[in-house]
Amino acid sequence: MSPVLFVNLPVRDLDRSKTFFTDLGFTFFGMADDMASVVINEHAQVMLLTEPTFATYAGTDVADATKSTQVILVMGVENPAQVDELFDKALAAGGAPVGDLRNDGFRYQRGFTDLDGHHWEALCLVAPAG
Repeated sequence: MSPVLFVNLPVRDLDRSKTFFTDLGFTFFGMADDMASVVINEHAQVMLLTEPTFATYAGTDVADATKSTQVILVMGVENPAQVDELFDKALAAGGAPVGDLRNDGFRYQRGFTDLDGHHWEALCLVAPAG
């Protein structure tokens, strides 16, 4: 059995965050009043936990992602058009752009934040010619 990765993120408003990720085209598995699991694929899910619930797991202060970056979440997709599509959906759903488009012949990558300020990147790795 392949391991499944669960990334846990604190959110201020769970319903608002669920709408954001639904607008990006993701589905959910296992929702409760204080958490919801965004299905990225069969091997990865992002657990959205309300800040008080997240704090019970963390054991330390919950960072404010709008003021500092602790992690950059990167989603690999198959082609540059999918990078642009995910980026555009994120902005339309209330996210904000981060940095500049990276297109160096080996990667095509665009960054955005979600509604709580977590940094996401959409990435397409381009196989070198030859």
